[in-house]
Amino acid sequence: MENIKKRVEELTKILNDANYNYYVLDNPTITDQEYDKYIRELEGIEEEYPEFASDVSPTKRVGGEVISKFEKVIRDKPMLSIGDVFNEEEVSDFVKKIINETDTHEFVCEQKIDGLGISLIYEKGVLVRGVTRGDGLVGEDVTHNVKTIKSVPLKLKRDVDIEVRGEIFMHKSTLEKINKEREMLGKPKLQNVRNAAAGSIRQLDSSVTAKRELDTFIYYLPNPTDFGIKTHLEALQFMSDLGFKINPNNRLVVSLDEVLKYIDDQTRKRGSLSYEIDGVVVKVNSIEMQEKLGNTAKYPRWVIAYKFPALEVLTKLTDIIFTVGRTGRITPNAVLEPVIVMGSTIRRATLHNDDYVNQKGLKIGDIVSIRKAGDVIPEVVEAKIERRTGDELDFVMIDKCPMCGGKIEKRNGQVDYYCVNPDCPRRNIEGIIHYVSRDAMNIEGLGDEIVEELYNLGFVKKITDLYDLGSKKKQIMEFDGYGEKSLNKIIDNIEASKNSSLERLLFGLGIKEVGNKTAKILASNFEKMDNLMDASIEELESIKDIGHITALSVYEFLQNNKDLINELKNIGVNMNYLGKNMGNNNLISGKKFVITGTIDGYGRKEIKEIIESFNGVVSESVSKNTDVVIVGDKPGSKYQDALRLNIMIWDNKKTLEVLNNLPKA
Repeated sequence: MENIKKRVEELTKILNDANYNYYVLDNPTITDQEYDKYIRELEGIEEEYPEFASDVSPTKRVGGEVISKFEKVIRDKPMLSIGDVFNEEEVSDFVKKIINETDTHEFVCEQKIDGLGISLIYEKGVLVRGVTRGDGLVGEDVTHNVKTIKSVPLKLKRDVDIEVRGEIFMHKSTLEKINKEREMLGKPKLQNVRNAAAGSIRQLDSSVTAKRELDTFIYYLPNPTDFGIKTHLEALQFMSDLGFKINPNNRLVVSLDEVLKYIDDQTRKRGSLSYEIDGVVVKVNSIEMQEKLGNTAKYPRWVIAYKFPALEVLTKLTDIIFTVGRTGRITPNAVLEPVIVMGSTIRRATLHNDDYVNQKGLKIGDIVSIRKAGDVIPEVVEAKIERRTGDELDFVMIDKCPMCGGKIEKRNGQVDYYCVNPDCPRRNIEGIIHYVSRDAMNIEGLGDEIVEELYNLGFVKKITDLYDLGSKKKQIMEFDGYGEKSLNKIIDNIEASKNSSLERLLFGLGIKEVGNKTAKILASNFEKMDNLMDASIEELESIKDIGHITALSVYEFLQNNKDLINELKNIGVNMNYLGKNMGNNNLISGKKFVITGTIDGYGRKEIKEIIESFNGVVSESVSKNTDVVIVGDKPGSKYQDALRLNIMIWDNKKTLEVLNNLPKA
């Protein structure tokens, strides 16, 4: 048996080294025939002696694991987006600002890979989890598929606990090969490498992913100082030494001219690469300066992404139709003959307002040029006047709401028209959709279609009706598509939303000029809804980042909607800011928590925010340093880890007892 064990170790090393040299270093050390011979030998041994099969075996690369769904994973450190810029002037502004603020001249320029973000987590050098970017804080566990990517090491060259982040992508040649196969089978083609990679990594059957031949470039180490690393370039080298694939086109530059030259080089080089890039990323090299510059609510301040100019295509503007938003804003939209732009089919594009249409001189029937602004949002660039035939129709702005037929008007000299009917069905539906959305009250299960259907059926005509759905459960279940289990879950989620912090409520109310960031500013400064409602326009304006227009909008909304807010208050919706520092609590402060399973009436994010407000720490993984593991219904492996390490466990009852007895903000 010892000889068998030794042979397994030998074969594993041979195959792992071969994978690393071929897929990471692009330097094959053995032939395909040799590789196939060794992999078949290892497969045979593992089949006969399963006790020698491991999770890091090269045989796991072929896939075969099938899951029923993707589990959600909450990150300790958010995976932030990068702020985009679209011209050299904006690049120059960024570089000059960094130099002026920090006196650093070192930047690292990198290709912006057209794929999807991934974080890889290793414990003692062994891959334990691969998580998609998701919304930055919450991603999906795709470990079973990540293991099939041959440039992802299953075991590192050092036994370290580490998280790295990078991009999963598909090579152009791979997409071409897949599409040829799909064409022969009569299946629709995959539109582009980005969509193809994203679809491949979200396969429930990992054997399908394995056939897609995905690749990676790793580009970010979230905690470099833990390893004594002082620069981004050192971090890249460190990750390379561990066995990760690093893009060979990364370059250290020391001036604005060198940054612009790199952008120019990559723009010309773009078409000759084996993979797609959609821009260039520019990062401050010094880790100390990165930390000093910090982040905004959405983006790090020490990095930008220059996006290549969008490719334009021509199509016909066949009609202009109008939609109504939650604030009543009327938006004209271009109806286009379907056209493929950068791999996706475009049929609609917003035209913003009537001024926008008139400035561009658009007519129905025009041949127009289309592009994707930021490579994402369809945009009508211009009408090709020379292509007109005389059959085109002039644009005429409507004079009444397209949904309710009510009066429309412009407000305070603004460019947009608004439906002024407070009972406009479309306004009300969009308002409810916004209220239940993820960034607002985050009521899972209430998608756009369900909200619209409940509205049309008469069960939810305004947001306060949501909190009475429980009493209407039997009536709702009489309609197709509403099972008791799913309906109970929705009702539970609605009830849980009452515990949301004030900033979520403010955002959810749909106050004009109040986005996520502004809602947080208002909530943190006034702490209670009552304080905010008592505030004058002058008091609102005195808050940093709150201008006159926003202050006026907030004031008018709160004064005009006192009945609504009082009704929500009487229903039990929280009216206080929960994000402030509440001081110390002997059960929470200074302790490290891990949350697994679901707790009655509380979401994980909410529990995390409460713990942090009392100076506790919430981590993703259980270790010997963990003080408390909160265990709700359907806990994962973290529960077993807690038992194994003899860590204190709070069950559903204990957790609710602690949370419900904490001082309120």
